Amino acid sequence: MIFWNSVIMSYFYLTIFSNKMDEQEELQATQTYSELEKHRVFEKEFMPHIDSMYNFAFRLTNDEDDANDLVQDTYLKAFRFINSFSEGTNAKAWLFRILKNSFINDFRKKSKEPSKVDYQDVETTYNSEEDAETNQTVDLRAETVQDLIGDEIANALNALPVDFRTVIILCDVEGFTYEEMAKILDIPIGTVRSRLHRARMLLKEKLKSYAKSLGYDVNADSMAE
Repeated sequence: MIFWNSVIMSYFYLTIFSNKMDEQEELQATQTYSELEKHRVFEKEFMPHIDSMYNFAFRLTNDEDDANDLVQDTYLKAFRFINSFSEGTNAKAWLFRILKNSFINDFRKKSKEPSKVDYQDVETTYNSEEDAETNQTVDLRAETVQDLIGDEIANALNALPVDFRTVIILCDVEGFTYEEMAKILDIPIGTVRSRLHRARMLLKEKLKSYAKSLGYDVNADSMAE
């Protein structure tokens, strides 16, 4: 595919210009790889996750071109700052964090989405009820909703504000732990839990009418807020 070839060509190009770094973006180097080692680590640790990276980028941007640009930008940065990655650690989480930061810094500015919800206010409300409510919130991977047609779930997911959509993707689609999500999103674990709870509730509300049309008892597991 032309896009993935462009990613590979771009990171080879960076071997020549890798010393030209933005000081504000520079990550602390923890390793010193040779040029040969950089390519080996890139191929072994980073490239296997490229499909997951694209899926995540597309869910964030809702646009194929923007998703491609975001993934390419992420992989360029991953190669540029590869000395800050320790081989054998969680490469996927490391890449997702770079992608998330790139999206916030570069793409949200020109986002085509509606105005972002003030989720901090929502989280303040739900943090006070977190222990009680989070225990009642069932992981969507174990819900009957997993049997619904994929397009309906995708449409409902895309309709969520990006901050809520992100935690659903990271947890229920990509399978990251709360600890990994906290590192990717740069937020406390308690905030991860409360945001995920709220995101799942919002998604279930959006899916209720569709689930009801398929004969599911949508009131059986509804919860008072």
